[in-house]
Amino acid sequence: MSGGLVALLDDVAVIARLAAASIDDIGAAAGKAGMKAIGVVVDDTAVTPRYVTGFSPDRELPIIWRIARGSLRNKVVFILPAALLLSQFLPVAITPILMLGGAYLCYEGAEKLYEAVTGHGGHAAPEAQAAKLSTTEHEEQMVSGAIRTDFILSAEIMALSLAEVADESFWSRTVILIVVAVMITALVYGVVGLIVKMDDLGLKLANGTGAGRAFGRGLVKGMPMVLSALSVIGTAAMLWVGGHILLVGLEEFGLGGPYHALHDLAVAAGHAVPAIEGVVEWLVETLGSAIVGVIVGAIIVALMHLRPGKKAAVH
Repeated sequence: MSGGLVALLDDVAVIARLAAASIDDIGAAAGKAGMKAIGVVVDDTAVTPRYVTGFSPDRELPIIWRIARGSLRNKVVFILPAALLLSQFLPVAITPILMLGGAYLCYEGAEKLYEAVTGHGGHAAPEAQAAKLSTTEHEEQMVSGAIRTDFILSAEIMALSLAEVADESFWSRTVILIVVAVMITALVYGVVGLIVKMDDLGLKLANGTGAGRAFGRGLVKGMPMVLSALSVIGTAAMLWVGGHILLVGLEEFGLGGPYHALHDLAVAAGHAVPAIEGVVEWLVETLGSAIVGVIVGAIIVALMHLRPGKKAAVH
């Protein structure tokens, strides 16, 4: 009896170790998958704060919480089942879908560059809409708009993550993608919450006494620059990630010339500076991917602006 109990305890210990290893593997895979989508995450973080512009400070965090719940619902309820079904029954469709998403990222990044160069903003200012709508109506409109925008970015995040774990079993893919969805949603909207409340904290400190006043004034003055920097980083990340997705996708379809040429150039540049070889390789590949993103994005932007009725819509 005691021998059987010991054997049972040994079996339980083995199962526990295997479970722990599986959890570690899932955590590592989720982290790796999430890192592949970091460019889209940065853009998501940069885009969201504008949806709470013009609201009273006491409404900012509740609005961000509503958008975060909508984002998680997008990922888990709508995008995840579709992604898993595709990966299980039509995996060949994943690369074309990723490339479509990559082209969309290139378009968005190039459109932002176009707006910066020409001075034409692509979005109406939330403050102007707030003058025409009641607080409740305006909040509903902003939340709905943010969740719709998030759907596109979330789809790209989940597709990038799925491509990274496509070789895992169905249930492992499911758990990993759920972990990625929760992890990235918490990261994005946690950072957004900190960003939008940072100026309130700075104002409170600036109106106080002691050494904190100078720090508070610095926060108030610095946050617009932080938001501007985030916007620039987000645009660069979209072009880099979009271009890289297209290059890798072309390689998978047997058109690997551009990807291999860029990779060889990066390796040669890295060998020329052995002290920081890895950094140089990454910079060259990133810059090359961004250039591809700009070219593809510029073509799509030009086509979009040449659409019949586009000029009439603008005027």
